[in-house]
Amino acid sequence: MRVFVTGASGFIGSAVVPELLKAGHQVVGLARSDASAADLTAAGAEVLRGDLTDSDSLRAGAAASDGVVHLAYNHDFSQMAAAAQMDRAALEAIGETLAGTDRPLVFASGVIGMTPGRTATELDSPPSGIHPRTVTTHAALALASKGVRVVSMRFAPTVHGKGDHGFMRVLIDIARRNGASGYVGDGENRWPAVHRLDAAVLVRSALETGKAGSSLHAVAEEGVRIRDVAEVIGRHLDLPVISVPAEQASDHFGWMGMLVGVDSPVSNALTQEWMDWQPTHPGLIEDLNQGHYFQNLD
Repeated sequence: MRVFVTGASGFIGSAVVPELLKAGHQVVGLARSDASAADLTAAGAEVLRGDLTDSDSLRAGAAASDGVVHLAYNHDFSQMAAAAQMDRAALEAIGETLAGTDRPLVFASGVIGMTPGRTATELDSPPSGIHPRTVTTHAALALASKGVRVVSMRFAPTVHGKGDHGFMRVLIDIARRNGASGYVGDGENRWPAVHRLDAAVLVRSALETGKAGSSLHAVAEEGVRIRDVAEVIGRHLDLPVISVPAEQASDHFGWMGMLVGVDSPVSNALTQEWMDWQPTHPGLIEDLNQGHYFQNLD
């Protein structure tokens, strides 16, 4: 299969590309910079220059492919609405190109805060309004009725592994800045997590056999206590571990204050059943304890 991948040189994409190549697929990666193009070429992929605002490149990549994996996203929390709109426009361009072909389109979504008060499953639909991105998710899944084998890949908020600069690295930086590793309240709230190499296997499987209109959970651990995360960070940085009252979360964590106290367990039972997917790589706490998150911090 010839696969067009957006976000191909990103943290998740750089694991997905070799997974696809190993399985015998050809990969064409979207690259907006010379550095990204060089990385893709070195990995054995072809390069299509462009970015999420370049609808012509997106349409060209989709038209020349047997399937698309859409992973690119602007994770700027100060511009959430604009990022979601950019994502929607990109998916519309890709979806219009694939309409009526029954070709697969696997696109990235999320799970955090999806079903407050209980464990989310693959059959749950994220409520509109919880994040601007959910509107895009609903619109993209509707492509199933237009002859696209579309699959929503709901990633855990913590996709971890070497080279991660996401939420875990942010929490480490916050702890260093504050001189203490914190959690909110009693720290019993949970975040799901997945190793990026396990996530890459699931993305490849979804591309090959995922059911049109389905949602899959790229989640290996249903919920990791944030207090456990804070304790690992404190131990590696030799900092005290403290409880932060909920009303002071924004003062301590900055923009992360609105997320770090969320309890958001997520099941992967149906994903494992449907896709015969078994995560095999280290869990989040084990990965943090390996120490690579705490190297080259300056």
